[in-house]
Amino acid sequence: MNSKRLWLNFFSMLICLLHILPFYILITTSFKALDDFSSKWILPGYLYLDNFISAWSNAKLAVAFQNNLIVTVFSITFIVILGSIAAYPLARRQTKWNKFIYMLFISALIVPPLTSLVPLYKFMVDLGGMNQYWGIILLHVTFHLPMTIFLYTGFIGTIPRELDEAAMIDGAGQFELFYRIVLPLLKPITATVIILHGVSVWNDFQFSLFFLQKPELRTITVALSSFFGQDSNKIGWVAAGSFMSALPMVLVYLFLQRYFITGLSAGAIKG
Repeated sequence: MNSKRLWLNFFSMLICLLHILPFYILITTSFKALDDFSSKWILPGYLYLDNFISAWSNAKLAVAFQNNLIVTVFSITFIVILGSIAAYPLARRQTKWNKFIYMLFISALIVPPLTSLVPLYKFMVDLGGMNQYWGIILLHVTFHLPMTIFLYTGFIGTIPRELDEAAMIDGAGQFELFYRIVLPLLKPITATVIILHGVSVWNDFQFSLFFLQKPELRTITVALSSFFGQDSNKIGWVAAGSFMSALPMVLVYLFLQRYFITGLSAGAIKG
């Protein structure tokens, strides 16, 4: 038993190390001068902050952060609202029609977004959504709703139905029942949805590259990609910019992490 636990601890530490190493290399690269070609595994013996200054000014990260914030906040807000509202009747009313709709949502998870890029591009051009915040927000909400509904449906299934019945006996309507009884109990899964989809939307590159083509609408990932070219690669600037862009999501995770595991496990078990 002790030997088994020892091996489990070893593999757990190994997996943690594999996840930590990219961040370590990111930090070492961020604080090294562009003409410093020493190993990325070695911490610099000096503190070089010009990479952060250059990345911020040359990539116009102030504007990029603003664009990221607008797209991410509105996308996640609509994802949470629409996902929770759609999941509630699917979880509570197990009719054939609701089961069909639920399976339809789940089947959308197997469709890679890039496979529909060409018709999406044409659709957004016809709709007038190119270079518009609402256009890319609509795309993010569409592609993240299936997983959101899957998680919310599974989590709502763990909430006792007796709570609904008690509220209805007291005269609560369907909306009041959901808003006052069910919604406050969804904090763990809501935190999970915010973290999972928030990171995905914040780090999105493919949609931002194609649907936000104006320089003043570029997101962080697209702005940092401008440092890679045929003649020069400003890897130090990219590392510094990536380090700064990761901080908001790290803070969000630290704030919501106590709900994350509970919501993810409960939302997946019954889903």
